[in-house]
Amino acid sequence: MQLPLAIEFPESATFDSFQAGSNRLLVELIKKTVSNSGELQLYIWSATGMGKTHLLQAACRAASEQGRKACYLPFSVMSQHSPQLLEGLETLDLITIDDLDQIVPVDGWQQAVFSLINRCRAGAVPIVFAARCNIGELSLNLADLRSRLAWGPLFEIKALSDLDKIKVLQARARQRSLELSNEVGQYLLSHYPRDMCQLCDLLDTLDKASLAAQRRLTIPFVKTVLESR
Repeated sequence: MQLPLAIEFPESATFDSFQAGSNRLLVELIKKTVSNSGELQLYIWSATGMGKTHLLQAACRAASEQGRKACYLPFSVMSQHSPQLLEGLETLDLITIDDLDQIVPVDGWQQAVFSLINRCRAGAVPIVFAARCNIGELSLNLADLRSRLAWGPLFEIKALSDLDKIKVLQARARQRSLELSNEVGQYLLSHYPRDMCQLCDLLDTLDKASLAAQRRLTIPFVKTVLESR
């Protein structure tokens, strides 16, 4: 079958580049699900910027590297299409559905997801869901869907410690041939939004500025660049 919504992943979307912190058990469970030796269904949730999308895309990448067919479907994009998009997905080896908190309650999507879960369970096809809230907080008017979503383990992604956040930034900096000291990392955490999405956006800005000015990432340079945005 032709995979729906072929979405390109960033090169950084791998399990190795995910700083697990206290989420190691979750990462190991997802890896087992990818290789079809773990849970058939997982539901993960957290606030924005804590790695849900990264994990789902890493799962799809790992499955593809193992020669398995996988798809990544975010509701932020899916909702612009017909619920028929989900038909036939049970022929894949792994399905990941992101942004489930954005599911539309009135146009057939809830029934479509409900039916997909049933078909995947019948065919032993693993499916991983991610959302910004737990199941009880989803805006669902189909009670049976809520119960189906609870068929597998539920995990809340735990926030990284400051040290782990700095390690993530340093790893991303090294990929760009940048050196980011602990002091600069701590400065970013102390003066700017602390979720990883925004911190990584700041690093992208600093990378471009450093390349243009041929400057190292010192606190004075970082301060000048970010205050001039």
